[in-house]
Amino acid sequence: MSVKGEVKERSKIDIKEPHQYNVVMLNDDFTTMEFVVEILIEIFRKDPAEAERLMMTVHKSGSAVVGAYPYDIAVTKVNEAMSRAKAQGFPFRMRVEEA
Repeated sequence: MSVKGEVKERSKIDIKEPHQYNVVMLNDDFTTMEFVVEILIEIFRKDPAEAERLMMTVHKSGSAVVGAYPYDIAVTKVNEAMSRAKAQGFPFRMRVEEA
């Protein structure tokens, strides 16, 4: 029911998607291919075929973007991957860069 003279306000909510950051995996001569595939499957949620393809791209090209995420998620995934690599003695490297 409306009261005479009542003013209705409309507020516009502008929701923006969070800015995306690329996670870039870098090649080295010591980290095993199996470890890289494991990281891609377990941390970056790639299926085995995609993980294998990305690993080969990193191996042949020197680097590859393995995903794009909001900043906090990208950094968390990189930190988890780097921590696992360090625990296993691999010099594995990744970086986060603006998409």
